Amino acid sequence: MLLLAKFAGIAVLVWFYLTAKEKGEQPVKWAIIGLIGYWITWWALRLTVVEGLSGGALSRNPITAFIVFQIPALTAIAAAFFIRKKLLADIAEK
Repeated sequence: MLLLAKFAGIAVLVWFYLTAKEKGEQPVKWAIIGLIGYWITWWALRLTVVEGLSGGALSRNPITAFIVFQIPALTAIAAAFFIRKKLLADIAEK
């Protein structure tokens, strides 16, 4: 079930790297910032929301369990989007 989270983490890494390279910024720095923001968000939600919801109801319905286990990855992608947006806004201010 963590397959989406791993692919999304790699996609965020590449996304930030390519954006920084396109804008003339430090690509490795941006890639690290994006990946750290993604993983912190993912772990925070995994340890709070998923652990809180992973009771008996999830073990009976595999579709619901799959959806709940994807919530951290989807939210972390949204967080990465806002982190990238903030980095782009900082470039525009220069």
